[in-house]
Amino acid sequence: MPPARPARSARGPQSYRPAPGSIPTQPGVYRFRDPSGRVIYVGKAKNLRARLSSYFQDVGQLHPRTATMVTTAASVEWTVVNTEVEALQLEYSWIKEYDPRFNVKYRDDKSYPWLAVTVGEEFPRVMVGRGAKKKGTRYFGPYSHAWAIRETVDVLLRVFPMRSCSNGVFKRSAQIGRPCLLGYIDKCAAPCVGNVTAEEHRRIVEDFCDFMGGQTRTFLRRIEKEMYAASDAMDFEKAARLRDDLGAMQRALEKQAVVLGDGADVDVIALAEDPLEVAVQIFYVRGGRIRGQRGWVADRVEEGEVPELVELFLLQQYAGIDADQAADAIPREILVPALPPDPETLEELLGELRGAKVAIRVPQRGDKKTLQETVARNAAQALALHKTKRASDLTTRNRALEEIQEALELDEVPLRIECYDVSNLQGTEVVASMVVFEDGLARKSEYRRFVIKGVDGQNDVASMHEVITRRFRRLLDEQARSEVRPGDDESGPMLVDPETGRPRKFAYAPGLVVVDGGPPQVAAAKRALDELGIDDIPVCGLAKRLEEVWVVAQEDPVILPRSSEGLYLLQRIRDEAHRFAINHHRSRRSRSMVESALDDVPGLGEVRRKTLMKYFGSLKKLRGASLEEIAEVPGIGPRTAAAIKTAVSSPEEGSDVAPPMMSVNTATGEIIEETP
Repeated sequence: MPPARPARSARGPQSYRPAPGSIPTQPGVYRFRDPSGRVIYVGKAKNLRARLSSYFQDVGQLHPRTATMVTTAASVEWTVVNTEVEALQLEYSWIKEYDPRFNVKYRDDKSYPWLAVTVGEEFPRVMVGRGAKKKGTRYFGPYSHAWAIRETVDVLLRVFPMRSCSNGVFKRSAQIGRPCLLGYIDKCAAPCVGNVTAEEHRRIVEDFCDFMGGQTRTFLRRIEKEMYAASDAMDFEKAARLRDDLGAMQRALEKQAVVLGDGADVDVIALAEDPLEVAVQIFYVRGGRIRGQRGWVADRVEEGEVPELVELFLLQQYAGIDADQAADAIPREILVPALPPDPETLEELLGELRGAKVAIRVPQRGDKKTLQETVARNAAQALALHKTKRASDLTTRNRALEEIQEALELDEVPLRIECYDVSNLQGTEVVASMVVFEDGLARKSEYRRFVIKGVDGQNDVASMHEVITRRFRRLLDEQARSEVRPGDDESGPMLVDPETGRPRKFAYAPGLVVVDGGPPQVAAAKRALDELGIDDIPVCGLAKRLEEVWVVAQEDPVILPRSSEGLYLLQRIRDEAHRFAINHHRSRRSRSMVESALDDVPGLGEVRRKTLMKYFGSLKKLRGASLEEIAEVPGIGPRTAAAIKTAVSSPEEGSDVAPPMMSVNTATGEIIEETP
């Protein structure tokens, strides 16, 4: 792959326009960067010269979003590739790596539950979970509601009695030689006590996975045949049990409507858009039945029409799937509202990932067309609901930033705002937080925590001075280490890692610093900046009592109207900094309490104390753990576990009380201890 060719400057799109003839005509991927070197847009093209030239026409002729992007940028660079498939892959990799602000990013509007089977374990377990997928686990869904999955699993465990308990319950049952309640009511084959072997249990698991994967007719016919055979053999008890199993499977199937009579595996995608946002809905159809659903709403910051939006969605939805899961996650057919600009290339890329042919189609008639219309109605409703919840949100954020600029008399709109807060408990475990908001939205990847080291006792002013000093000394250090390139005298040094293109840690200077507090905290922050020779970053403070905004060298605070969007944004930022600092303080305090409680445990050194803290995370969780769970920690044996349990028990737990009663969670089979 040929190396990237950069072109950069400092003012306006025409000033960094590449020289005529310097852009190649081959396929490739290009990146626009802002004056600080941050990647703000990634795109691909069959012909780089033709595509990039379209950005450097008269700004007045460009789409407003494109015009904003090219005027924000200060440089453009490109990488030539051999094929369009390579361009697709590189574009996806760069979007994922750089998170450009001007690219459409389809983000989940919530965390969707999955039905997961841990096939990588000796005795696989079925469970409902959320979040990222893990290797060694087979997933079904995602689904809209966790309760619906649990109801289905509860019904199917009668037919496929596989393990559904946690590791702790499983080990405890194996130790005491008695299964949990689910084993007694025939909703678990009880491999924990050897009622079935690992091979027999795995066959049950495989049957369950096949049924959930859409192979339902085979099981229905088999159970029906066995039921009639038992009836003919006068084994009416077995026939009745099989009849109930058949009814359970049919009830589970009734929860999933048949939408495609041919039993197809299809993903159905629909979009609903307006000039500012785009909503996406996707229905997962496996074996002709709807197995799951997901929805996204994204800011529409690009000029592309529906075909381009479809291409971006398909790339983000499927290109990052692990190779061992691609065969299940990528279906044979994908139905879309409009074909992407180059469907053949995208089909080739997805086919390589899946290991088999993938077709991207627009349904024209029949059941698939009807289902597409249903998904489109869901997308339209999702967009309408989102707009109701966040009415005028984009406009409101811009107005809030403009109000802050006007109230504080700033030279520029503070697109990046950093807020600092200090938290302590009577002068102990003093910590501070730094939160970052960009374009009025939280950027949690940039949050930072500080442990105050140079201040004794409860002194918020000195602590604030230390935090600001440490943060901006790092900024100066990063600037000094940054590579100096031509044009730095006008646009400033590059504050990004030249190898990855990502901003260096602490390297991006804010447009406004907000501190939680009044004049003393503001003065401390300003003094820290002055001592470092930084005079171009404005500072303000937000006092909690009357929500007054204090600025440097002014006796009276700035009073923003209570209905001001600018004040509301400052309050959100301050409250987020306070929440982040409190959480950090609580976690450190909890760890110190654990260490203190474990000081007198014989034979428990510093290494094993840290292992315990890392394993349980808090004193509350350690106190609630059983002896068996404590003994599972590496390096902790049964005798040491007993000593730890005694050391961390509260006075009530250590007193002479009746033994705990046992109850059972019927959904999971977990044994719960209750103190009478």
